[in-house]
Amino acid sequence: MITIHQPRRLVVGAGNISQVGTWAAEVASTLVIATPITSGFAERLQLPGKLTLFDAIPGEPDIATLDAALDAARKARPDLIVGLGGGSVMDVAKLVAVLWDSGQSLADVAGPNRVAGRNVRLAQVATTAGTGSEAGIRSLITDPGKGSKIAVESPHMIADLAVLDPELTYSVPPAVTAATGVDAMAHCVEAFTNRKSHPMIDGFARMGFKLVGKYLARAVRDGEDTEAREGMMLASYYGGICLGPVNTAAGHAISYPLGTLLHLPHGLANAIIFPHVLAFNQPVVSAKTAEVADALGLGQGLSQRDLLSAARDFCAGLGIEMSLAANGAKGADLPRFAADAHSIRRLMDNNPADMSEADVLEIYRAAF
Repeated sequence: MITIHQPRRLVVGAGNISQVGTWAAEVASTLVIATPITSGFAERLQLPGKLTLFDAIPGEPDIATLDAALDAARKARPDLIVGLGGGSVMDVAKLVAVLWDSGQSLADVAGPNRVAGRNVRLAQVATTAGTGSEAGIRSLITDPGKGSKIAVESPHMIADLAVLDPELTYSVPPAVTAATGVDAMAHCVEAFTNRKSHPMIDGFARMGFKLVGKYLARAVRDGEDTEAREGMMLASYYGGICLGPVNTAAGHAISYPLGTLLHLPHGLANAIIFPHVLAFNQPVVSAKTAEVADALGLGQGLSQRDLLSAARDFCAGLGIEMSLAANGAKGADLPRFAADAHSIRRLMDNNPADMSEADVLEIYRAAF
């Protein structure tokens, strides 16, 4: 059995950010959660009534970030919360929407289906094409004390309105476009090859990674290629749908310590790891891996070694620095990374091929 949650309303198309204001015509007070960069789009929302802007969301939001956003909400007492940004912004917006006036704490809702409800409307406006957070019911927050991520999952966190306006991604730099695009692809591929895979989710996953194969290089090459940007936003959205009923697997588990301990951006961490896990899993899910390879133009009938090389070249060809060492990792850090990644059983147990802690360490070393 699977259950699919999607936003109640989805608006896709260039210039459609103003649809938020039209939809929210009777709202008296709105809290917009953003970054210092994405806050510049707030006027385009054309929101009525009082607007409060909280734009202190970093790349990897932690508990202190969430607490500050909750304080802003309690002061503003909004009728509507808008997440205006990438996955980090939208994840915080979800949690603020369900926590600010509920009497529940983050500890109360950590895990699946522990959120009591939501009393405000929630709109998500994506400004990157990567996480697909606008489509999903999950939120991740870093616990700096433990060096790990806290996952919250609840259908109460699904958006009432999601907007995919490719014009908002025009200014995303090529390196970020590339890394977040591979992250979107990884969501689709890891769900597609997952032990919990399902034919219906496979359909969304196929649409997602095929769009990445068709449009990611174009979006990196020309940031104002509207067709490519919209295609990548759809790929990201489809990946977000995949995360709900199926979720990711070893690729994301291995990438998480690179975010929490090495402080690499999530998309970059996933891009570095993606080729290694794709090749590792190939013997167990050979037919599906061949579909992925064909969609990305990697070639047909590839050996594990050739698949790894081709997938790494695909990512490097987008301008991604694929070496952990070049991104600040130290060899002495790798065993700690491996232990942490291997302990993320909610994802590792989804992987089609059993992966030992030694296997994880070998992947880090191969990516070093």
